[in-house]
Amino acid sequence: MTSETRETFGRVGIWNGALHPSRVDADGKKAIEEAVAEIEALGYGTLWLGGSPSPDDAAAIVDATSAITVATGILSIWNHTAEEVAARISAIAPESRDRFVLGLGVSHDALAPQYAKPYSAMVAYLDALDAADPSVGRGHRVLAALGPKMLKLASDRALGAHPYLVTPAHTAEAREALGPDALLAPELSVVLDTDLDRARATARAMLAMYLQLPNYTGNLLRLGFAESDFEDGGSTRLLDALFALGDAERVKARAGEYFDAGADHVALQVVTADRETGLPLAEYRELADAFGDEL
Repeated sequence: MTSETRETFGRVGIWNGALHPSRVDADGKKAIEEAVAEIEALGYGTLWLGGSPSPDDAAAIVDATSAITVATGILSIWNHTAEEVAARISAIAPESRDRFVLGLGVSHDALAPQYAKPYSAMVAYLDALDAADPSVGRGHRVLAALGPKMLKLASDRALGAHPYLVTPAHTAEAREALGPDALLAPELSVVLDTDLDRARATARAMLAMYLQLPNYTGNLLRLGFAESDFEDGGSTRLLDALFALGDAERVKARAGEYFDAGADHVALQVVTADRETGLPLAEYRELADAFGDEL
């Protein structure tokens, strides 16, 4: 990763699936604006907008911040045309546009009725972004890549990869596939709870949905897990490999495992027992204190 890219993303970011101003009322928009302003003030390098954000969501978050990098994590290529995305990005104020990174993914068969030939579809989408006027070039996009072919594409046609629901072992494999210069920014799910039984229960409640999606389970099988690890919301072995469970220092140590495996940046997703808590600011403050200058 180049020094410019390292400065753009920072070492640690926040991944949040509730940052969708287009889906909430005026009070909800205000809460999101206040939350992202605080996340920026805490020193995190990048805000990753999860939950299939729209281009309008991304533009609104860029407008609500002043310095932090804003990235979609991930925008589904089936939900918005490349031309639509390029046009919306071009409407962001020029002085802020360089802070936006377009994270793209092929989603899942169960979630996108038009899902077909995902690799070819991604190649065509990148071609369309290149051809758009103005274009959204390689230096302003990352891919949600898990397998070797998509990782190679992320290295060749984007800044790099933003893998979701992966282990440090996958990070090591991804680094080898990407080469030394591409960005590697995995997501890491976090449960800040020192009662490990309770933390694992919280993790299982979140993980159960993802274990219904073959793109994720297939990747985990490649990493050496078994079908039995996917039962009842995930085995203890699987949970402990995918999540950071415990206090903030444990989260910092787990993030270190991804850095040691080759990650340039780690995007922390805080998972709480109350799934309605979409903006866990107290947890973000606690993690910022633990990471300190390493943010």
